[in-house]
Amino acid sequence: MSELPNSYFKVVNAGMLSLLQDAGRYGYHAIGLTTGGPVDRLAYRWANRLCGNADDVTVIEITLGGLVLECQADTVIAVTGGDATLQLNHHLKDSWQSHAVKKSDKIKITFARHSCRMYLAVAGGFTIAGQFGSAATVVREGIGGLNGSALQKDDVLLCGDSPSTSLLKLPPSLRPHYSRAITVRMILAYQQNDFSQAQQNIFFNSAYTVSDRCDRMGYQLEGAALSMPEKPMLSEGICLGAIQIPPSGQPIVLINDRQTIGGYPKIGSVLSIDLAKLAQLMQGGTVRFLPITVDAARDQLLLSKQYFEQAENQLEEIRVEW
Repeated sequence: MSELPNSYFKVVNAGMLSLLQDAGRYGYHAIGLTTGGPVDRLAYRWANRLCGNADDVTVIEITLGGLVLECQADTVIAVTGGDATLQLNHHLKDSWQSHAVKKSDKIKITFARHSCRMYLAVAGGFTIAGQFGSAATVVREGIGGLNGSALQKDDVLLCGDSPSTSLLKLPPSLRPHYSRAITVRMILAYQQNDFSQAQQNIFFNSAYTVSDRCDRMGYQLEGAALSMPEKPMLSEGICLGAIQIPPSGQPIVLINDRQTIGGYPKIGSVLSIDLAKLAQLMQGGTVRFLPITVDAARDQLLLSKQYFEQAENQLEEIRVEW
């Protein structure tokens, strides 16, 4: 870039894996493009809300931490998600609330200890050109973000100056709790009958451990192996949260950057609102599965929507001198 804009953030250290993400890329599975978007959608939504943004605005998803930015804008930021800490000019600042920043400020996200993904939003969002209707970065496909890749040192992220506005805080009682041992609800797939009742009992009564093969494509779990009669199976579309059982018998939960088709049998699919808990697990975390009906899943989605709307009304305004 020959001439820098008036308002931007410069990447000083990109950290382990920092990706520009908006709400995701929908309607392109037919040409093999997956959804992308934030794996912890709840933390993503709160980061945007705390900056006064709409739900689909582009933020930075930070995996494990280590991101350092130099601010060249007078604006507002917020960090939500895992337990890494936010530092502003070497001073510790609270997550789950918005902060005013100005030109020459240094922003650092330390490394997380127990949960692994954080979201950094800026008022108005980062100004990133979309591809196929979205700025969501999917590194495997080389699409979205800046050149289809994770952020790199010296990258420049355009944004706008924010007018004077209220700073907001989400009360601690309303923040999600991330645990190292979780139970996720799931809907059984139409292929459930391919698994014997004994195999289903093993699955639902076992705790599975997150292996070192976990990323934005899927979480490979380790534990009691499942078996089923071998039979030919056509490849078919893969939904968010699908639980595949490959020949090893070890479940794989497919998430945002999953392939669009696959040929392994699926015992079910994780309820979408529970995937945030899974996506915050580090290697060694444990997962149990709880089957629910389609009607119960629909009720839980509705309750989740209502809870978020009620929590929005309880955001606390922080009085600050601009």
